[in-house]
Formats: sequence, C-alpha cells, structure tokens
Amino acid sequence: MDHLLTLLRAAAEDTRLRILALAAREDLTVSDYVHVLGQSQPRVSRHLKLLVEGGLLERFREAQFTRFRLVGEGGDAALVREFVRRLDPKHPRLAADRARLGALQQRRQNAAVRFFRDNAQRWDELRALHVADREIERALAHHFPIGARRLLDIGTGTGRLLEVLAPKVEQAVGIDQSREMLALARANLAQAGIDNADIRQADMYALPFEAESFDVVTIHHVLHYADDPAAALAEAARVVRPGGVVLVVDFSPHDLVELKREHAHVHLGFADNQVQGWLRSAGLHPLEPIHFPGRRLMTGIWRGEREPADRAAPRSAALSNLSEQGGASR
Repeated sequence: MDHLLTLLRAAAEDTRLRILALAAREDLTVSDYVHVLGQSQPRVSRHLKLLVEGGLLERFREAQFTRFRLVGEGGDAALVREFVRRLDPKHPRLAADRARLGALQQRRQNAAVRFFRDNAQRWDELRALHVADREIERALAHHFPIGARRLLDIGTGTGRLLEVLAPKVEQAVGIDQSREMLALARANLAQAGIDNADIRQADMYALPFEAESFDVVTIHHVLHYADDPAAALAEAARVVRPGGVVLVVDFSPHDLVELKREHAHVHLGFADNQVQGWLRSAGLHPLEPIHFPGRRLMTGIWRGEREPADRAAPRSAALSNLSEQGGASR
C-alpha cells in the first residue's frame, strides 16, 4: 500500500500530470519540458525528480543529454499508462502543451530533413542499384514472427523499419549513433502516429540492454558499414530471447568498389555461408536465406533463431513460411 501511495502522490499535481502526458508522446529533455511547459528549469527539474523517484518516469543518457520516458515493461508501467489514458486530451492546458510540442517537433524535423536532403543524393544513387525498399519491408512484415512482443532495430536511421514493424509488437526500440538520424526518426514516428517505439543513441557493439530482452532484432543495411560484423551480430544475439530471431538485411557479394569510396561502405556485400557462420558462432540457428535481385545489387535476408528454452518446441509458422519463400526466391 505504501508503494501505491508514493506513486499516487508523485502523479497528483497539475504540472506532473502534464509531464506524463508529454512523456507518453516523446522522450524529452529538461530543456524541452522548460520550453513546452513555460516554467523555470529548477521547477521542471524538481517535478521530473519526483516523478523518477515515484517510479513513473525513468531517465536515460543520450550523448550529453538526459532524456525522460514513461517507465517500461513490468512493475507500474500499466498503471502509469492508465493515468495518461484517463487524462482528457481536450483539456486546455494539455492541448496547449501538445501544440507547443508539435511546433518544437516541426522545427527539429525541418533541421533533420535538411541534413537528410544534403545527403539524399548519395542514398538515391544507391537505391537505384538494388531492389525497392518496400519489397524488403513487405517480406519482413508479412513473415514477422507470430507472438513477438519486443523489437529492437539496430541502426534505425530514419526510423522507417519501426514505422513498418512497431505496430506488430507491444514495444519497439530503435538505436543509432547519429544525432541527426535520431532526430529525424523521432519526427517521422511522431508524424506516423507510432507511440510504442523508443529512439535511443547507442553503440551496436555494446547495446544498453539486458541479455534476452527482445523477441526480434533487425539489422537493416547496417553490417556493410561495420568494422566487425561478427561482433555486431554476437551482441544482437545476446539480447535475443529463447525462441527469438535476428533478421539481417544487407547486400550479397558484389564488385561495386565505388561504394567504398563514395558511400563509405566497409564491405562489398556478404556471402550466405559467411553470415550464417557468424550467426552460428553467436549461438543462433541459421535459417534459409532469401534473395532479392536488383539492377546491380542483390539483397539478402538472413535469419538466425535462438533455440527455445524447450528445444523440442516447434519454430513459429511464420518462420517456417519464410524458409519456404527463401527456397522459392533463389
């Protein structure tokens, strides 16, 4: 009972309820809350401190910034989200907060779009060489493991894969090292109405998550930039639960050496046995790959499944169907 009283006391204040409503929409910094709420930094910081101590918010670091988000799975997460659900979105203060947050998001999106625009020509040139991204997205979405609850997207970039796959899970997390990409991903997800995805700055070689935290890990066109793809896959495998799967999308071997010079690629694609060997070394069971021929580049989807706790448990029907498609597409 004492714990519940602490939780209720932490929430029972006008500004703190406004903070919870905002935190349900985006992971924000202290300066963000100062801007949106129109209150002083010391006052906002105190409210945030009380919400963290009360177990309603949690803080995390992103480069030199500290961001705040609603508590995650388990514990009081369901109760905290019930507090937010019961808030009247038409309340004048909440509506005004949303408008100010929307204006802040728009300014950041404009800045991120400028960054993306400055680099877009390079990506457009690359896209013209391989199969359309939508074809890969459809394959991943159609054969996404049934019953998956938590998704991690490594190297999330613009957040596009989260837009496609987050609706299939309870919680999704995207990580990237580029602050510009993180800003663009947050803006894109907000615009798409995706409210169950967190965006964080993190290193794919040292993921800030406990072992066996996710049902699915996706690594979409990231490994060809990696200095050590095997280490990245080993770290991805570490955070996959028994019965979970790592999905890797990347290029098959090619001879377009200009991609190293003009697009900073470290590797000119990967062979099936190479990726499957890394997956096997990471403790995963490699499944049949799928190939998508493009104009000059072939794209592959490689999958590694962690054996269920009960090794006799059958693989999901979705993964079995994906294996059949892989055999048919080669």
